[in-house]
Amino acid sequence: MDKAPVAPPDPPPTLAGRTCSIPRSPLHLIPRRGIVGGLRGDRFRTLQAFEEDREAMGSMIEIRGLTKHFGPLRAVDGISLDVKQGEVLGFLGPNGAGKSTAMKMVTGFLAPTSGSVKVCGHDVGAEPVAVKECIGYLPEGAPAYPDMTTEGFLNFIAEIRGFARGEARQRVRTAVQKARLEGVLRQPIETLSKGYKRRVGLAQAILHDPPVLILDEPTDGLDPNQKHEVRSLIREMAPRKAIVLSTHILEEVEALCTRVVIIDRGRLVFDGTPDEFEAKAPAEITSRRMDWVFRSLTSGEHAVAGVGGAA
Repeated sequence: MDKAPVAPPDPPPTLAGRTCSIPRSPLHLIPRRGIVGGLRGDRFRTLQAFEEDREAMGSMIEIRGLTKHFGPLRAVDGISLDVKQGEVLGFLGPNGAGKSTAMKMVTGFLAPTSGSVKVCGHDVGAEPVAVKECIGYLPEGAPAYPDMTTEGFLNFIAEIRGFARGEARQRVRTAVQKARLEGVLRQPIETLSKGYKRRVGLAQAILHDPPVLILDEPTDGLDPNQKHEVRSLIREMAPRKAIVLSTHILEEVEALCTRVVIIDRGRLVFDGTPDEFEAKAPAEITSRRMDWVFRSLTSGEHAVAGVGGAA
């Protein structure tokens, strides 16, 4: 079934006077304090404090009893899990399972009905700006301002993030190189292919080198060569970050993930390593074993023993 069309974000705010508010789109996840006079240094104090505490910190993401209702629909139903530095967590589930809703709550884009989320020790509800300092978020659809060029958009993001002019240029240059965007810098985003739009979204997510990355379908629309490049970048970043990767592609789980979490109808139905996940298939299944286990956990097509990685 085709997805419902997604409304484009609001037009970008003017930066004249440097006290504008950010429109209510996924870009509101970017803290505003960097463009408000006198508060630029707070971003660096937040991240510096995090770096000092990183070694002592147990989990970089802590989710407890996370629940979201939309009227009578329980989209996310009491999820609890931790994500540590160095983990690449594959967050899987069928369409409508609650993956994107859960990720929006973790990033502060959507308020939960109940439960709590902490990112780098900061509560998402009580300390939203500190949380957003620590997160790089690539949302579903990679929304951006379509009439901006790639370079203009990334410069805009760097300014919102509060980087001074010289550092902003360096941050944009590094993000462009990592996302392989050199050939489309002067093109309006609305003229880019789906794959390049996805890479622009990835570039804005990594521009400030955050300790936590939340990536919703990061290789969606990419050709095989682009997928290889993005996967290599994720592997390169993984040792010093906590990465949550929402995907429908089980090949991506095998290639990238150190841990697999599956939700179905809003509930967590598996949490374990890729090897534990694959081992749930019976011995007579000799090919596409992960596909078999995924179907068994999310459709009831087959009987499968255990939940949470247990045999």
